[in-house]
Amino acid sequence: MGRGRARVAASILDADFGNLYRVIRQLEKAGVDRLHLDVMDGHFVPNLTFGPDIVAAIRRLTKLPLDVHLMIAEPSRYVDRFIKAGSDSITFHIEAPESEELKLETLGKVREARLDPGLAVSPSTPVEALKPYIKLLDVILIMTVEPGFGGQKFMKEMAPKIAEAAKLFKPRPHGWEVHVDGGVSRETAEICGEFGVDILVVGSALFQRGRDMTREINLVRLLADEGWRREIGHGEPPIPRDEWRVVAQLPREEAEQLSRRIEQEGIPALVMRSGPLVQGVEPERIVMVPATAEVYTRTALKLGFAPEDDL
Repeated sequence: MGRGRARVAASILDADFGNLYRVIRQLEKAGVDRLHLDVMDGHFVPNLTFGPDIVAAIRRLTKLPLDVHLMIAEPSRYVDRFIKAGSDSITFHIEAPESEELKLETLGKVREARLDPGLAVSPSTPVEALKPYIKLLDVILIMTVEPGFGGQKFMKEMAPKIAEAAKLFKPRPHGWEVHVDGGVSRETAEICGEFGVDILVVGSALFQRGRDMTREINLVRLLADEGWRREIGHGEPPIPRDEWRVVAQLPREEAEQLSRRIEQEGIPALVMRSGPLVQGVEPERIVMVPATAEVYTRTALKLGFAPEDDL
């Protein structure tokens, strides 16, 4: 797993489907963060790939998170099967020829199943089209190629849509991601990082003969974080995605009350004993939040900052 901010989702569209077990073991060994599964129906896009049975088979092969990307004409008709197949997130296209009501209902089903619901936007679609759905979204997927085939050239002019998508999520302090899909590799990762991408979907670049898969994954992460550092961080590195920070140390009851208040803000919180267990002594508890939400948490709940904090 990566240690910085950017994460890599491996698209298996160009993998050897005759030996999925071997492919997935390779990707796990190489350190990929998750799998991106492109489902195409031959109608919404001209290509045809696989359905929920293959997703279920892949689920049995790995514990990696599965991001299922539905490039299909009727997501509402099939979403239940993909939920049951073991998806962790399900993203379908805003351009799918279904009503707004059906799309909202489909996103709601994904959320009710405690999975991450998402919408994808093709190159010709503005990010603004997602506004009616934003309260039900955890994922926005920006397509930097035309959907339907792997191996296409990255459309650099689409990259600013990453920042536009993040802006739609801004009122929410935690629990959302912007993904980018299409032509992502070591050559294009830095551009995506400049606009604040969270998850980079990498496909054909991982399966090119003569390229080291582990090195490719590490380079994509590092270069995306370098882009973030230069353009968004103004020289400062991004906060590691999986890091947690202590925001308070309190007696047990007060710590649990604070934890509930933090979670009401939409931020996960952990309460842990602050020291070793000593008989007859009730130790204080520390309250922790994801590092990416520390500043918001301290500000929103008026917890203040220690003098030595450099935030």
